[in-house]
Amino acid sequence: MIRLVLGGLVILVLGYGAIEATPLMLGPAIRLSSPEDGFRADGGAVAITGVAKRAESLTLNDGTLLIDSTGTFSTSLTLPPGSAILTLTATDRFGRTDTVRRMVFVP
Repeated sequence: MIRLVLGGLVILVLGYGAIEATPLMLGPAIRLSSPEDGFRADGGAVAITGVAKRAESLTLNDGTLLIDSTGTFSTSLTLPPGSAILTLTATDRFGRTDTVRRMVFVP
């Protein structure tokens, strides 16, 4: 009976450890809500919104972008006519990165 209880306890502890360690093993992830790739920005104004999960820092074209405690971020840019590539990079506390790129066109 004691072996059964101890075995169940060990399984519970290992399961809990696996659940808690999963985000650490996954690394950062960016979900960009807008803009979509190939977005046409009439007037040059572009809203950039999304969520950076498990990220310690976030950059947009090498400039720091602020994220809140849930990972949500939002900013806007005014771009000159032509095409531009927006590069977002999330970095976690272990130095792992996730990068998302979007091409935007301003007529």
